[in-house]
Amino acid sequence: MPYPDFPIPQDELERQRDLERQGILNLPRDEHFDRLVRLTATVLETPIALISLVDGERQWFLARHGLDATQTPRQMAFCAHAIAGDEPLVVPDARQDSRFCTNPLVTGDPFVRFYAGIPLQSNQGHNLGTLCVIDRQPRHFSNNQVALLDDLAKLVLREFELRRLATVQPISGFPIRASFLEQAEPELARARQGDSPLALLVIELDHFNQLRQRWGQQASDQALLDVAALLSSQQCPQDLLGQIGEQQFALLMANTDVDAALERADAIRCGINEMSGVFTASGHRLGISGGLTQLALADQGPQDLLHRAEKALTLAQGNGQNQIAKLLDNAPLSAGDYPERRNRS
Repeated sequence: MPYPDFPIPQDELERQRDLERQGILNLPRDEHFDRLVRLTATVLETPIALISLVDGERQWFLARHGLDATQTPRQMAFCAHAIAGDEPLVVPDARQDSRFCTNPLVTGDPFVRFYAGIPLQSNQGHNLGTLCVIDRQPRHFSNNQVALLDDLAKLVLREFELRRLATVQPISGFPIRASFLEQAEPELARARQGDSPLALLVIELDHFNQLRQRWGQQASDQALLDVAALLSSQQCPQDLLGQIGEQQFALLMANTDVDAALERADAIRCGINEMSGVFTASGHRLGISGGLTQLALADQGPQDLLHRAEKALTLAQGNGQNQIAKLLDNAPLSAGDYPERRNRS
């Protein structure tokens, strides 16, 4: 017998991107998360407790207690219903609920009767999955028990955040190089699947070491923080930002052709030129050099784009700095690939 479709959150595409960029999907089993689901099952006296992450086609269990399965199709997932809202989802008896009474997880193994789930909402406001408990018998779930489950869900979110902090630069909060490349993988796959453009910009602050030597570590850190803030202010929802070196940033722009990306790159360059700091009174002005590229047919992964963008960056630096150079494939740059000198100031 067919069963009802699952609801799709309004922010589904952004939600999936957020989940991909958390670095928690498809992780090996981890004792930190296993401990949390064991604690949840014990405190709430249920045979099953799960940390469920919902991606495009499935729910995948980051941690599980009392269940052997590692994933289910999304259309069967109670958690797919839970992430569609921001409130706890409590199902006292699934056989009496029209949304679930014909669900194979109810009519067959593991014979779900009771379910309670708390959405795991990221800092960006997207519901990534749930912390949930399941019983094979109908049961009442009190307000106090809902509150306990919510408290435990906050512990799960704290663990997510601790893991994220281990993969970002402390000043900017942007992903480090390895994490940036990992998070870029789904964007490449998405671009190829949709035959859509994908551009990558790499920028580096000019004369950064001189700035630090003359005005000190605090001034150089503030410059990095200001550049990160400007990049964040100009970020589109689908963009991916990274700090891939001490003074080097990367911006991956989905659904953006190279002409539009070049306009954005130059707007960033101009914005950084206008920044002020302790160095302003001395006439020093921040500048960046940038390398721009786009996804090519021969690219095997994000590393290929990054290598090409960094090659273009080197050429921009050698051509006088405070400008953007583009390199669209692995051929040598021609004179026409350099921006006009009006881009320098």
